[in-house]
Formats: sequence, structure tokens, C-alpha cells
Amino acid sequence: MSDAEQALSIARRARELFYVKGYGRTTMEDIVARCRISKTTLYRLFPTKIDVFAAIIDDHRQEMLALPGDYDDLPIEEALARIFLVDIDEEADRERKALIRFVLVEGQHYPELAALLYERGGDWSMRELAFWLQTQKEKGRINFDNADDATLALMDLMFRAVALPPPGIPEWPDRGDRKRYLRACIALFTRGILPR
Repeated sequence: MSDAEQALSIARRARELFYVKGYGRTTMEDIVARCRISKTTLYRLFPTKIDVFAAIIDDHRQEMLALPGDYDDLPIEEALARIFLVDIDEEADRERKALIRFVLVEGQHYPELAALLYERGGDWSMRELAFWLQTQKEKGRINFDNADDATLALMDLMFRAVALPPPGIPEWPDRGDRKRYLRACIALFTRGILPR
């Protein structure tokens, strides 16, 4: 196994540890035991625990936002549905929600984790989406005043709905309700709410 393959395998197995134990309680020794590797191997590939979590974020970035990608042949609403992975399978949806929820909770307690999540996850995603939206504007497919503002509004709208059910409900009643709601969010964003 190459170093890159081994690092990816370690990150994927360590992810479950982080979910169960939390970021603060997960140690490098826990990761060594879970992955059945030597400390030397772990520290050679990941000098610190934050480096392990950075690999987890990098591994899941495309599962959060499907960019870059070529969506020019699709209507804007369908392109955004694909970019935000509205129709992913149930297992991928569970994994995405788990990572987002983990980030929301753990990032509040560990500033270094929150900074990493922003830099390698949120900031990257926002740059990619802003670039895509700006490109679509230049092609005359959409119109807005500022790509950064449009990106932030869309990210807030979509990822809140991806990660959290409606207020007062512990979970979405079913995946169909969540998908319908995500598509409604995209429609509101793309069409607006004012009569034409």
C-alpha cells in the first residue's frame, strides 16, 4: 500500500473514532489501535491529530459539494441539486450529516478544529461555489449583484437543511421530505419569491 493509500485508510477508520469519542477524547494511541498500525507509521503520515482530521475533511469534501463539475447542459435548478447532492443515497446522506453535525458541535470547543474546518472545508466550498455561480452569471444563465453574497446565502440555506431537521422535530420524517425541501430551497433561491 502506498503512503497516500495508507493515509486515506487511516483517516477513514479514524473518522469513526472521532464520531464516537469526540475530537478531544480521541488520542493518537486510539487511532493506532483502531487501525492496527505502529505509532511510527501513524506519526510519519500524520504528525498530529489535527492532521488526521484534515485528511478526513479532504476525503469528504466532494461528498459535501460536487464541485468542480460541468453542469452547463442542465437547467440551473437541476445543476444546483446535483452540486448540493440532493439525490445521494441513504448511506452517503447519513455520512454527510454525521460529519456536518460533528463539525457543528466539536468546532465550538476546539478553535484549531473550527479553523481547519473553515479553511479546508467551508472556505474551499465557498470559493468553488462562488466561482461556479460567477461563471454562470457571465454566461447569462443567472443574475445577482455579488457572487460572494449569493454563495453565502445559498450555502446557509442548503447546509442548514442538509444537517438539521425542521425546528422541533428530532429528524426529518423521511428522506423524501428532506429532498423535497432541499429542492424547494433551490427553487426559492433561483426564482426568488417576488411575482414576475
